[in-house]
Amino acid sequence: MGARVTPAADDDLTTVDAHLATVLEAVMPVETVTVPVSAARGRTLREPVTAAVDIPVFDNSAMDGFAVRHDDVAGASADAPVTLRVVADLPAGTELDPALAPGQTARIMTGAPLPKDATAVVPFEDTRGGLADSLDEITVLRAPRAVGAHVRRRGEDAVVGDELLPAGVRLGALQLAAAAAAGVADVAVSRMPRIAVVSTGSELVTPGAPLGRGQIPESNSELLAGLAAEAGAEVVLRLSVPDDGDGPRQAIAAAEALGADVVVFSGGVSAGAYEVVKSTLGDSMRFLKVRMQPGKPQGFGRTASGILLFGLPGNPVSAAVSFEVFVRPALLRMQGRSPVHRPVIALPAAVGWRTPPGRTQYLPVSIDRTDPRAWRVAPATAGGSHLAGGLGRAEAYAVVPADVDAVGPGDLVDVMLIT
Repeated sequence: MGARVTPAADDDLTTVDAHLATVLEAVMPVETVTVPVSAARGRTLREPVTAAVDIPVFDNSAMDGFAVRHDDVAGASADAPVTLRVVADLPAGTELDPALAPGQTARIMTGAPLPKDATAVVPFEDTRGGLADSLDEITVLRAPRAVGAHVRRRGEDAVVGDELLPAGVRLGALQLAAAAAAGVADVAVSRMPRIAVVSTGSELVTPGAPLGRGQIPESNSELLAGLAAEAGAEVVLRLSVPDDGDGPRQAIAAAEALGADVVVFSGGVSAGAYEVVKSTLGDSMRFLKVRMQPGKPQGFGRTASGILLFGLPGNPVSAAVSFEVFVRPALLRMQGRSPVHRPVIALPAAVGWRTPPGRTQYLPVSIDRTDPRAWRVAPATAGGSHLAGGLGRAEAYAVVPADVDAVGPGDLVDVMLIT
């Protein structure tokens, strides 16, 4: 990387870590609710999941073939085949447990319970006739490698009472499948935090509507509502308010009526003449400058009823970065998620770029995966925090420390993955 520099002293700027600590200290956990496994996708687990049944539930066949007594076929080969008589047919789900005398076998399908007398399974492909000749006598041409060959043993993955999933994990398809396989019907999860998303700006109009002079399509509510939903929150309110009047306070009242836990404002928190959030909510929020780019102007507070209030910059890239750095960790902390931060990996830069003096940079980047053994990152936008189009190409944020003055081609940078 470029030369390390000492950030200029600026008593007005708060570090990212300090502001995040203030946010997380204010977070209160949401309630725990019990829901069916089928309804828990995307939720955060609050109590560990333990196995209600063994996995597997019983000894069963790992192959389509024949359940055998291993001693009967231990010497089988193409030159010395062994003939066995088939005395039963065992599909998956059968309740049969046929006795097998020496020289006898049972045709068995994958997943079917292993007869108590069987000690191995011979796959169809290791017999002369295979499936086509499998219900009278069979000829075994290859011996199973050992006792227990092609057998799934009861409880080899988990036994009743084993912890399968710890509290704090997000329940995705794999985790829910594990719970279901262990006979678990319901799980204790966090209630989804309820969030209101409020865009500020008299210039904002609905996307697709005709644009007058000075007007732009409103996109921040789509951005922030989507990010909130991805973080496990329920969006209960989306609206825009103008740069004058008491819109922010009215939005908080509407959010409170809907049981919101969080209100996120975008815009109206900087140093301009029409900063409506800053001018109307000074009694509920603290407004500060954070040592980061983009996202320097921030607001945070809490209502008397406990609703967390976030004031994010209005430029779309600034709003996206601010959500990732401050709002998302708070939403995850509310749900008891562990960890609350995105994964970070180190990747080389494909090109160089400048960094802001004395501020941590969060640069939207795309990942060049042309060589799967040598990923590289490059800026996804031209650099302006107002350039929302480039966000669609972003797969991560390059996080460059405040004491680095430039990134050069090939330099390793920390990359916060967001997809």
